[in-house]
Amino acid sequence: MSVYVGHAAEAEAFPRAAETLVADTQLRRNVRHATDVIRRKRARVVDEVPDWEALRETGHAIKQHTLAHLDRYLEEFERNCTKAGGRVHWARDADEANRIIVDLIRATGESEVIKVKTMTSDEIRLNEALEAAGITPFETDLADLIVQLGEDKPSHIVVPALHRNRMEIREIFRRKMKLEHLGDKPEDLAAAARVYLREKFLSVPVAISGANFLVAETGSVVVVESEGNGRMCVSLPRVLISLVGIEKVVPRFEDLEVFLQLLPRSATGERMNPYNSIWTGVTPGDGPREFHVVLLDNGRTNVLRDDEASETLDCIRCGACLNACPVYRQTGGHAYGSVYGGPIGAILTPQLQAMQHSQSLPYASSLCGACYEVCPVKINIPEILVHLRAKAVEQGYEPWQERAAMKAASIALASGSRLEAAQKLARAMQWPFEHDGKLEHLPGMLASWTEFRDLDAVPGQSFREWWAERG
Repeated sequence: MSVYVGHAAEAEAFPRAAETLVADTQLRRNVRHATDVIRRKRARVVDEVPDWEALRETGHAIKQHTLAHLDRYLEEFERNCTKAGGRVHWARDADEANRIIVDLIRATGESEVIKVKTMTSDEIRLNEALEAAGITPFETDLADLIVQLGEDKPSHIVVPALHRNRMEIREIFRRKMKLEHLGDKPEDLAAAARVYLREKFLSVPVAISGANFLVAETGSVVVVESEGNGRMCVSLPRVLISLVGIEKVVPRFEDLEVFLQLLPRSATGERMNPYNSIWTGVTPGDGPREFHVVLLDNGRTNVLRDDEASETLDCIRCGACLNACPVYRQTGGHAYGSVYGGPIGAILTPQLQAMQHSQSLPYASSLCGACYEVCPVKINIPEILVHLRAKAVEQGYEPWQERAAMKAASIALASGSRLEAAQKLARAMQWPFEHDGKLEHLPGMLASWTEFRDLDAVPGQSFREWWAERG
């Protein structure tokens, strides 16, 4: 069984990747600017909703109920989608999903496909599989197009090219689209992409989409987006193939009322998505004549078996946790070595891969809880991170700094006399770093802590000493 999560299998450990990326000041500026803009927009539109917390609770309850009965709702979706003229395929892993999709495209006799933004296809490395089969994929989402033309990797769940600024994008477009003159205003770049893609929209008869939701009750597929490229891809081609993770199903059509309020506000700070495409099977004379849904497991049932972490699958891919995370805002998404970055990637990737290649990811967090506060479906990411850290230690992974600190603490705390000696030693050694009762600019591995956090100085008298004086 082959489980891929983007480029995670060959990724280096998070601490080493983060160290390199933190040194890239331009990337850090790009990430901070973009996430600041989205956070401000999100805060504004969330404040407009008086029952926001009730919506979050409802979204969480729907997802938890669905996961508890996932087999039932997936079978219901298959029945209703098939009844409406669609065909449903089940894929256990990335290899099987890629093989199904390649075979479907080959059956059409075509050698090009257009794609709607789909992280699931990045997860299974679909583009690589298509190219190996002689099929050329064209990304139609603007950010994904930037990533593809720049021979880059996505760095954000919602805004894959968030790490690029306008001048960098302009140079990519000039080089790849062979444009001698191109301005650097957003409208100039959007116009260039529109001209580049228009011919593909009108001429390529096969499209690949993801899906934000599947509706079991009706067999419908739902894609929400902001550019209109999704609407073009799901309505113009002759053949449409939708690749969807099995956790994306919801029981009833009316459940969309909750998620279509939660998702756009959390993802892009919009009250609603400009384009909400919902289709059910095929309709003669309208839209694709052939429609396929590939339901992807790729490790998801393994996540479902872990009661303490299964709510990871509640995720609706809004990216709010990335925008709020102080770690992600310093490193960007590439440090996570996976298509899924940020806090949700730190818990999703290790579980999909059974922690084989990503034991360091659960440590890519300060456990501040900002991710939980903004999650629209209330995934308790900090608790899951702690749970996965315990699993990583059981498998033999433990950062040497943490191991050394715990060893020193165990020695010092083994007896009262040792603790007293350690306190006296700390008082004697801290004076060069003490300012106004705080420790600043500590050396070695403690430097990272005092660079961003306050650390109180060791007091002149311990409680034990104070008590002994009065005894």
